[in-house]
Amino acid sequence: MDRGAVVRITDVAALAGVSPSTVSKALNDTGSLRESTRVRVREAAERLGFVPDASARSLSARRSFTVGLLSTDSAGRFSLPVVLGAENALVGGELSALLATARHDPVREQHHVRALVARRVDGIIVTGRTTEPREPIRVPMPVVYAFAPSSDPDDASVVPDDALGMRLLVEHLAGLGRRRIAYVGGRAEQAASLVRHETLAAELAARGLELVGSPLYGDWSEQWGRRAVDLVLGGVAGGGAGGSGDGLPVDAIVFASDQLARGGCDRLRERGLRVPGDVAVTGYDDWDVMSLASRPPLTTVDMQLERLGQRAAELLIAAIEGEPARGVERLAPRLVVRASTLGDG
Repeated sequence: MDRGAVVRITDVAALAGVSPSTVSKALNDTGSLRESTRVRVREAAERLGFVPDASARSLSARRSFTVGLLSTDSAGRFSLPVVLGAENALVGGELSALLATARHDPVREQHHVRALVARRVDGIIVTGRTTEPREPIRVPMPVVYAFAPSSDPDDASVVPDDALGMRLLVEHLAGLGRRRIAYVGGRAEQAASLVRHETLAAELAARGLELVGSPLYGDWSEQWGRRAVDLVLGGVAGGGAGGSGDGLPVDAIVFASDQLARGGCDRLRERGLRVPGDVAVTGYDDWDVMSLASRPPLTTVDMQLERLGQRAAELLIAAIEGEPARGVERLAPRLVVRASTLGDG
C-alpha cells in the first residue's frame, strides 16, 4: 500500500481476516467478540496506521470526544498551567480540547458556553485567575471547576489547599528558629489573603510563636510589598552587611504571593537588612518570574497548578463515563525552599 494512501476500515478487515463491522466493534469495544479477535483487529489497525473517522466514532458512541476548556482569564498566570495540565490528561484519554477565554466578560462567557453546547462537547472544565467562588454555568453536560471553584457545593471543584501550604511554611520557619513573624497579604476581601492569614495565625499560636502586629492587606504588587516592609519595621534601621538584626520587631515576614515577597526583599535590602540573615522572607505561588528573579530567590509554595488541571480532567472524564464527583477537592501543594530562608549555605 502507498504510504500516502488513506487506510480504510476495509483494509484493516482484509488484513485481520474479518468483516468491516467486526473491525468497528473491536476498535470501539462494542459487540460480543472474542478477545483474540479484538487483539487481531487492533494489531492489524496499528500495523496499517489506521486512524478511525472521528465523525463515525462520535455517531457510534453518541459522543463528540471533545471537551471545552473555559477560562474567565486570558489563559494567564494561574489559568494557563491549569489548562496545560488538563489538556495533557485529556489527550491521554483520547479527547480533544476546545479552549475559550472569556476575559472576565460575562457576555463573552455566555457566548462561549452556547458555542460549546452547540458543538455537543462531552463536558466542560471551567477555570479562572483567582480562587474566589464563581457562579456555575448551566449546561446539559458534566462540568468540573478548576482553581476557581463553583459557588454550588454540589458541583465538582478542584482547588489548591492553601491552608496546608501555610502550615508547610510555618513548619519550615519554626524549624529554622524564627519566632517573631509578620504577615503581608493582598486584597483583604479575597479568599487567598484571608485563608493564608487565618492559617498562619492559628499555626503560630499552636506552636507558641508570635504573629507580630495585625495582618497588612493591600494589592498584589511589588510596590505594596515594599510599602508593607516599611509598615512592619517602622523607624528601625538595619545593621548593614556586617551589622546585626538585633532589635528588629520581626525575624521573618510571610508574604501572600511571590510578587509581594520580591518587592519586600528589595525594600529590606535597601534598608540595610540581610535576607535571611536578619529577616527571613517567604512568598507563595512559585511564580518563577518572581520567585527566581528575587534577590535572593524565594522560599515559596508551589500550588502544582498543572497537576490541578490534570486532576480536574480526570474528574471530568469520570463524570462523562457516568461516575460524577461532588464537592470541593483540595490538592496538596509543595514547599520549595530557597535562599530567602536558608541563605547561601
